[in-house]
Amino acid sequence: MSVVLVVTAMPIPEHQADVIAAFEDAAAKVHKEPGVVRWALLKGHDRLVVIEKYESERARADHAKGAALAELLTALRGKLATDLDVQVLAERPTGDLIKGQI
Repeated sequence: MSVVLVVTAMPIPEHQADVIAAFEDAAAKVHKEPGVVRWALLKGHDRLVVIEKYESERARADHAKGAALAELLTALRGKLATDLDVQVLAERPTGDLIKGQI
């Protein structure tokens, strides 16, 4: 069963460009990891949100132990107003099979 994460980062305003660059660099690496279905960065006024989807819990766990995430966390150190908010979610497809899931 797939696993979905919603990760929210609140950059310190003067570090916003560096934080965006760190996530963009990470995306290129994460997209090559086995079991990664989606890893998409979205930008709001004061936050960044990453929607992540993995084929399985094992794929998510492998990502969590991987170099790409370790490098990202190092790059973010001291540049966020709060800790990353990480929500691990189980999909609950509803309605249309395409529109009702990530």
